[in-house]
Amino acid sequence: MCASSDARAQLGRRGERLAEDFLRGQGLKLLARRFNTPVGELDLVMCDGDEIVFVEVKTRTDDTLADPKEAVNAAKRQRLVRAACWFLHRQRWTDRPARFDVVAVTMPEAGVPRIDYVRDAFCPREAP
Repeated sequence: MCASSDARAQLGRRGERLAEDFLRGQGLKLLARRFNTPVGELDLVMCDGDEIVFVEVKTRTDDTLADPKEAVNAAKRQRLVRAACWFLHRQRWTDRPARFDVVAVTMPEAGVPRIDYVRDAFCPREAP
């Protein structure tokens, strides 16, 4: 692995930890972290009451080029929905309500990280 991809992976893990801490502060409970399925990875799987929450975390050092939330495009949403369906079937939770949230973490080199939380970021029917 090259240094730049290693640094990017470390940034992503830091962002996921911040997002998880933030969501726990909102009352959500962690079910899984970086959960791999045959059809894709789920960054965080959390529980909000009876609802299963699939959280995509996007971490950047700044948001001058693009809003991190914009990285969750139609193709990414489709992969997330497939992975979430796989997870729900595996757990035998297909009867439980679920939603998709996005947490965008901006971590500037100097300064305090910023967290933008989008609850119900998209509906599974919106993923082509």
